Amino acid sequence: MPVGLPAALLLALAGALLMAIGLWLIRASGAEMGIGRRLGAAREMGVGELLDAEELPLRPVRVVGRVRCSEPLHTADDERLVAFHRDVEVRLPGGGWRSIERLRETRSFELWDHGGSLPVDPARAREPLVVIPHVWRGSPDDLEEPHRSAVERLGAQLGRPREARSISRQISVTDRLLVLARADRGEDGRVILREPAGGYLISALALDEAMRLLGGPHRRLLGLGVLCISLGTLLLAAGLLLWAARLLIR
Repeated sequence: MPVGLPAALLLALAGALLMAIGLWLIRASGAEMGIGRRLGAAREMGVGELLDAEELPLRPVRVVGRVRCSEPLHTADDERLVAFHRDVEVRLPGGGWRSIERLRETRSFELWDHGGSLPVDPARAREPLVVIPHVWRGSPDDLEEPHRSAVERLGAQLGRPREARSISRQISVTDRLLVLARADRGEDGRVILREPAGGYLISALALDEAMRLLGGPHRRLLGLGVLCISLGTLLLAAGLLLWAARLLIR
């Protein structure tokens, strides 16, 4: 017996609902699916290999190399960095997080191997940097200036914050990097790196480790989300096909 229009429509709606639930689960898992897909799918090339290429790749490539910087950032622990990102947030009485600091410090550097070097400006990188983050959680009372004053101002306006956290990401001059970039030629014909749409993707981790990190901290939610999207896509397609077939039969 042919499936009626209402049944086909319900099938399609059920599929769309499952897909929406799947997207919500993936977001809740903390996964960076878009970054992981772009970084993992790109062709990997060394700096020297790219410089020696007669024809440059049309798509962005994953360039491998080490960092060389003559004027790096210096931390209090005497670390030498080319990028330092820090976000300090507090949790308000309503449950949401409010940013009280968004610090971005960078230095341009050369990505190099034994075949040559290419300049990179990490200020043009897409966030987040693919590195192991340094996370601190504690009481707002543990914060120092200027964060303490920001907490007091927020407390007077929205109520006393209940929790504070700081998330820092950094790239050191000792790191071996993967940089997703678009290879091009400058006016003089030399190979240069340009940021792809959305900015460079910069990882201080090997590809396997980067994929695990980008998979988020809640792997079960990610897997369940992917399953919901797959099933939802099948149901949506089936419902639309049945609906179209029913209309043609009429």
